[in-house]
Amino acid sequence: MCNMCKTIEQSLAGDNPFFVKELETGIVILGWNQHFYGYTLFICKQHAVELYQLDNAFCKKFMEEMVIVAKAVANAFECDKMNYECLGNGDCHLHWHLFPRTNGDLGKLGNDGKGPVWWLPKNIMWSDDNIPNEQELERMKEKLLKELDK
Repeated sequence: MCNMCKTIEQSLAGDNPFFVKELETGIVILGWNQHFYGYTLFICKQHAVELYQLDNAFCKKFMEEMVIVAKAVANAFECDKMNYECLGNGDCHLHWHLFPRTNGDLGKLGNDGKGPVWWLPKNIMWSDDNIPNEQELERMKEKLLKELDK
């Protein structure tokens, strides 16, 4: 079983503190690291590596729900721009990384703090300092769930 399939299984069993909501085609979880405040993942409930491997109707619904999740993230965390990434090079299971962006959130890396999230050095982006405590995680989940339920 792949890591994303395990994450789905744990989330639906109530064993993932970052789990927010189950949708028809996927699950919504907050990222365990929040350098980009509101970073969220939308993980496909079907194990597939590529979008074209999904049945057309399911794929259409998956993409539609990804947009719904992105809008909810943007509203909940008041971003200036949303970055969408569906890479699958590490975990070969369809999932979207939704990064809410704010002006200058890359700091002093040049280009007025603008650019892709991957310009940020890994030791900054994935620092333990960016892991929300239990109370903050619950607040974030409530904000996102409120928007998803609209």
